[in-house]
Amino acid sequence: MPTIFIFFGFRFMFYSDDHEPIHVHVLKDGHEAKYNIENIKLVYNHGFKKHELKLVESIIEENIEVISERWNNYFQK
Repeated sequence: MPTIFIFFGFRFMFYSDDHEPIHVHVLKDGHEAKYNIENIKLVYNHGFKKHELKLVESIIEENIEVISERWNNYFQK
């Protein structure tokens, strides 16, 4: 489970056998959310509150290039 980065305790990562489209899993305190990074679309949320999701979305928006680069490097795209 490659970690891309950790901000404010949120772990942004993907699974080593993940699939396209490019997306990121966010983990914290036993909760998990998944976002497709194109248009920053929430795929699912298991336990995060609205204000936490807004923070996560802003972090993704500010780091979308880093996420894409790490994904492409890992999966050799």
